[in-house]
Amino acid sequence: MSTNTIFTLDANVRADKGKGASRRLRRADLVPAILYGGNEEPVSLTLDHNKVNNSADYEAFYSHVLTLNIDGKKVEALLKDIQRHPYKPKITHVDFQRVVAGEKLHTNVPLHFINDERNAAIKAGGIAEHQANEVEVTCLPKDLPEFIEVDIAELEMDTTLHLSDLKLPAGVTSVELAKEDETHDLAVVTIKPAPKAPAADEAEGEEAGSEE
Repeated sequence: MSTNTIFTLDANVRADKGKGASRRLRRADLVPAILYGGNEEPVSLTLDHNKVNNSADYEAFYSHVLTLNIDGKKVEALLKDIQRHPYKPKITHVDFQRVVAGEKLHTNVPLHFINDERNAAIKAGGIAEHQANEVEVTCLPKDLPEFIEVDIAELEMDTTLHLSDLKLPAGVTSVELAKEDETHDLAVVTIKPAPKAPAADEAEGEEAGSEE
């Protein structure tokens, strides 16, 4: 799938609302959606289910500024919520928020952990325990990163990397750290010793006891 297909979705304004209308749309392989924000009234939309479902397979779909082509009018938006059927591979509803150039937005950006293969503690038998896989940020639409890299090459055994240790791109601010409270400097990743397997003699002792 091309990048253009992932980040550009055709949509139509819908007049029919309610559960009955939504069920009819889903039977026709359409997804009901809503677009809100930007000091404008919310707009109910329909989108092609297969195109949305295919785009949802890509991580960038959740953190990138998307273009909604609404009856020929292009609107920039962020994906804010996606609802799925409890057991069928179906998307049942999508929420979008308008993006306004020059106005800061709040969203979650995924974390990409890199250089674990260069980490001496991991080479010595440690493991990287991830406490967070995304971070909430605020920034202008033009500064929104697709992801944020977390370099753990130098992280030592039994040490933790926190939000304040992340190198955020220019113009991007952590929402948690902006609260200026140490309790919001959340842990992101910790290098810790790998769990030890039960000792062989202990296992043999348990087996002998069961035979008795």
